[in-house]
Amino acid sequence: MKKPIKIFLGDLIYDSAGAYTGVFPLNIGYIASYCISKFDQDVDITLFKYVEDLDKAINESPPSILGLSNYAWCHNISLEMFQMLKQKNPNALTVWGGPNFPIDMEDQKKFLNRCSQVDVYVPVEGETGFSNIVELALSTDSEDELQKKISKKPIEGCITRTSDGSLQYDNPIIRTSKLDSIPSPYTSGILDKFFDGKLTPMIQTNRGCPFTCTFCVDGLDTVQKVNQFSLERVNEELNYISKHVPEKIHSLHFSDLNFGMFPRDLEICDMINETKKKYNYPTRVLTTTGKNKKERIIEAIKRLNGTMSLTMSVQSMDEQVLQNVRRQNISVDAMLSLMPSIKEAGLLTESEVILCLPGDTYQTHLDTIKKLIHANLDSIQVYTCMLLDGSEMATPQQRNKWNFKTKFRVLPSDFSKISNGKNVVEIEEVIVGSNTLTFDEYLELRMFAFILWTSTFGIIYDPILKFLRQKNVDIFDLFFRMMKKIETLPMEIRNVFDSFKNKTISELWNSREELISNYQKEEEFQKLLDGEDAMNVIQYHNFLLREKHMDKLTEYLFRTAYSLLEENQQINEELKKQFFEIQNYSLGLGHNTISKNRNLTNLEFVFHYDIKKWLDSSEQSLIDFKLSNPIRLEFKFDHEQSKLFQDELDRANSSVTQSQALKRIPVQMQWRHPKLIKAN
Repeated sequence: MKKPIKIFLGDLIYDSAGAYTGVFPLNIGYIASYCISKFDQDVDITLFKYVEDLDKAINESPPSILGLSNYAWCHNISLEMFQMLKQKNPNALTVWGGPNFPIDMEDQKKFLNRCSQVDVYVPVEGETGFSNIVELALSTDSEDELQKKISKKPIEGCITRTSDGSLQYDNPIIRTSKLDSIPSPYTSGILDKFFDGKLTPMIQTNRGCPFTCTFCVDGLDTVQKVNQFSLERVNEELNYISKHVPEKIHSLHFSDLNFGMFPRDLEICDMINETKKKYNYPTRVLTTTGKNKKERIIEAIKRLNGTMSLTMSVQSMDEQVLQNVRRQNISVDAMLSLMPSIKEAGLLTESEVILCLPGDTYQTHLDTIKKLIHANLDSIQVYTCMLLDGSEMATPQQRNKWNFKTKFRVLPSDFSKISNGKNVVEIEEVIVGSNTLTFDEYLELRMFAFILWTSTFGIIYDPILKFLRQKNVDIFDLFFRMMKKIETLPMEIRNVFDSFKNKTISELWNSREELISNYQKEEEFQKLLDGEDAMNVIQYHNFLLREKHMDKLTEYLFRTAYSLLEENQQINEELKKQFFEIQNYSLGLGHNTISKNRNLTNLEFVFHYDIKKWLDSSEQSLIDFKLSNPIRLEFKFDHEQSKLFQDELDRANSSVTQSQALKRIPVQMQWRHPKLIKAN
C-alpha cells in the first residue's frame, strides 16, 4: 500500500444540540500515539471528535483505514460513517473497537452479521490490536490484498471474518501492562486541536476494575487487573493540560473507574492542587470514585478541597440484589459507617442507585432509598438500568432468568442529520420491569427519583432536613409524601411534574426499528432539534423547576414538612418562628439561581437565629443560636460563582443542554450565599 497509509480515527460526539458533555478523544489519542511510535512516517493519522468533521473528510478525501469507537452514544453514527466510506471506497478497511461488544460468542457472530460494514473488531484495549492491523497493511501492496489477507488469517488482538462469514479469533483480549509504553497523546501534541473551548479534557491514571458488576461493561473477569501509568507521566499531563486549557473550561474528567481507592491517588490529588495553584485549574474534578477503601477516598476529597464530591455507587442496599449482580465484594455498610466522619469533615456526598436491577422490587428499592436518606447523604440520584452490549446482564441467560421487560429511547442530544440525508439517532435499551417489578411500579419509582433529585441536592434544604431530624421526623416520610401528594401542588409546578411523567412514558419505544423509523420523518426529527424529544427527562425537568419555580418548590417542601410536624404534635409558637426563618433561609439560597437576571434579584430577610452557625454545629438545637439582636441577610452570588455559572451555561445552546451543564458546577457553587447587611 502507498505510504504513508492514510488513517482516520474517530471517537464521535454529536454537535446538533451542543457538545456540552463532550470530552477529549483520549482513547483514540492513545492508539494514534502508539501507532506513530511504531511506524513513524509510514502512517498519516487524523483524529476526529465531531460527526460533521468526519462526514466532510470522508466525502472529500476518504482514508484507507477508518477506526471508530463503539459506545452506546456513538454506535449508530459509527456504522453510518463506515457505510459512507464503503460507498466511496469499497476496499477501505473499517475497524471498530470498544467495550460495547457481546461477551457470548454466538451473540458476537449475530452482532457482526448485523454490522456487515465492519471488517475488524478490536475488543477491550485497542493499541496492540490496531497496530497489528496497520503492520499487516504496511506489508501489503493494495487495499484489496489487505482485505483478502484479513479474511484468511486471524490478527492478534482482533476479531475478523472468514470468507464464509464465520469469526476468527487470535487472542482478542490483549491488555497493556506497562502503560507508559504508550506515548502521551497530550505531551506529543496529538490532542492539541481539541482544546477548542467545547470539550472537557480527560486524563487516565490507570486501567481496569477489580469488581465484577453484571450491569457494567467493565465488570468482566478479563479486565480485573488494574494497570497504572507512572506518577511522572500523570504529572506531566496534568501540567500540559492546565497550560493549554481555554479560560472558560473549568472541569477535568478522570476516566479511572475507581479514583481515590489506591494509595498513590493521594499523591495525584496533591498534583492536582499544585496545578490549581499555578493555573487556577481545575475547579471541578469529574470522576467515578472507588467502591471500597472509603477512608482513603475521603482523604483524597479532603485534599482536593471542594473540587471533587464523594460518590457512593451503592446501586442497591438489598443483599440479594447485590448478589444477583455480583457485587458482594463491595462493602456498602462500610461506606455508610463513615458518614459521621464525612459530615464532620464538611464533605458533600452523592449516592447512585440503579432502578430495575435483577430481583429488585418496589419495596426493596424504597428500602434502599430509606437507608441512604437515614445515612444523611446530600444527594441521591436514581438511574434506570441500561442493558449494555458487553455486560453480563445483557446476555440471553440473564434476560430470560429475570424476565426483563425492556424499552428503547433516544440518548439525550445524540442525533444528527448527515450528508447523505439520513437522520441518525443513538438508542439505549432500558429495563422498565421484570419478574419482580411491574411497569406501573417503575413509573411511580421514577417519580420518586425525580422528587429526590430536586430535593436532596445538598445545601439548599440542609436546614429543614437537620431541623426535622432533631425533631425525630423521618426524612424519608417527607420525600415520600411529596410524591404521594403531588395533586396538592400549585398548578405551575404540577404542570412540570405532569410533563415529567408524560415524557417518562412517551420517550419509551417497543423496538429499535420503530424508533429509528419514526425519526426519519422530518417533522419528528425536528422535535429532537427543538429539544422536545431526546432529553434527559429528570435533569431537564429539574432545570425547569430551578429556572422558573424554585421558590414554589421550596414552599411545597416546607408545607409538607410542616404537616409532618403537626402530626407529631410538635408545633408551638417558638417552633413556628424557627420553622419559617429556616424556610426564608432556604428561599434565599435557592432563589433565581439560573436565569440571566440572577444577579439582580437578591432576596433579603431578617433573622432572629444564627442559622449558619447552627448548621455548622453538631447536635445543638436552633434555640441555642437565638440572637440577642436580629440581623438582616442578603442572599447573593459572588463574582467567582457568577463567572463559573455563565461559562458553563454558555457552553450549551438550549435549556436541554444547559440542564446537564449543572453537573459540571460544584454543588456548593450553585446556590446563593448569605451576606450580612446590618444588625437591627
